Amino acid sequence: MHVEKKSRFVSRLTRDTLALILAGGRGSRLGPLVDWRAKPAVPFGGKFRIVDFPLSNCLNSGINRVGVTTQYKAHSLIRHIQRGWGFLRGEFGEFIELLPAQQRLDKPMWYSGTADSVYQNLDIIRSHEPEYVLILAGDHIYKMDYGTMIAHHVNHKADMTVGCIEVQRDLAKSFGVMSVDECGWVTQFQEKPSHPEPLPNDPNQSLASMGIYLFNWSFLSEQLIEDAKNADSSHDFGRDIIPRIIQSHRVMSYPFRDPVTNKRAYWRDVGTLDSFWEANMELVAVEPELNLYDKEWPIWTYQEQLPSAKFIFDDDGRRGMAIDTMVSGGCIISGAVVKHSLLFSNVRVNDFSHVQDSVILPDVTIGKNCRLHKTVIDKGCRIADGTVIGENREEDAKRFYISPKGVVLVTPDMLGQRIHSVL
Repeated sequence: MHVEKKSRFVSRLTRDTLALILAGGRGSRLGPLVDWRAKPAVPFGGKFRIVDFPLSNCLNSGINRVGVTTQYKAHSLIRHIQRGWGFLRGEFGEFIELLPAQQRLDKPMWYSGTADSVYQNLDIIRSHEPEYVLILAGDHIYKMDYGTMIAHHVNHKADMTVGCIEVQRDLAKSFGVMSVDECGWVTQFQEKPSHPEPLPNDPNQSLASMGIYLFNWSFLSEQLIEDAKNADSSHDFGRDIIPRIIQSHRVMSYPFRDPVTNKRAYWRDVGTLDSFWEANMELVAVEPELNLYDKEWPIWTYQEQLPSAKFIFDDDGRRGMAIDTMVSGGCIISGAVVKHSLLFSNVRVNDFSHVQDSVILPDVTIGKNCRLHKTVIDKGCRIADGTVIGENREEDAKRFYISPKGVVLVTPDMLGQRIHSVL
């Protein structure tokens, strides 16, 4: 009976919550991978886009009212959401709305910060009359039940709650870093500090913001209106809103924990080419930390109608096979060998080629007698017969983008293949 009452309590809170996914950022640290797409639209995990993860978290948590703010090169993101996320029923009050910068109110400009992207949509939020507003980053990979965070927020009578997770201190410079007291109230917050504050019990780790903010709607509205009047503000939650309110209002932390082990849960910021490659490679493991086969917490996406993957030829030296590899629908491995790699949909690997430790995005064709090692091959690339990538860093650097850890990114533009039209 206790569990049933708690479930009803959480479900009422999620019904009263409107989620806003901030998906307008470019994600410039990903380099040429985001030359033609916003970071949330970058493919991930064989068949998904990054934005599918916060969207799926919302639906799996019982939050069926979602807005997605868009801005930078948003066409592929908008098309993906329209194709894959149009199954909600408006007559039941369910929706996923796309919210490009429409220069509402008194700000005839594009979104100038995370707080501004919400402020410019105050009239839309107000029309939905939420009790709580959940603000999410659209560019992280994780599975999270937002309902428990909302219940945590309500039980502590907080004005705002910040989702947080422990990260290595040397990596914390890329995040908002906070300090909390023994009860979990936020006492200090710095956005991307040069010297992150360490955890009291671990000098090598810091407590980082996940970019997940939960507000009481009335409080959020007041703070955004006040911030918009401040000409010296950058109109950002991490830089302006949170540091200003922690001394005068109730700002609670919500540590993200695995509900079974109570340890740090899986969460990845795939903001660099190295972290993007590593997070995809983790999925190839026998028991990856991120379980994409979890039927109780499915990740939804646009599902293109494709045939099953196929492996052909069984001759000595010409055997189509994949070892320790994820292979998506529509792929054909023809007399080639693929090891410890992840192939997205509609990838073709032709005779006598060898692919290892690589992430191959959709619609790529790899010709005959190619060798690819530790690469990310962007969508639509046509790799010519006999191409060798990932064996000679000096030669690769002449044509391609190489990450600090040696991952080689290849895009169609680098190959002289103009698949994007430039006006």
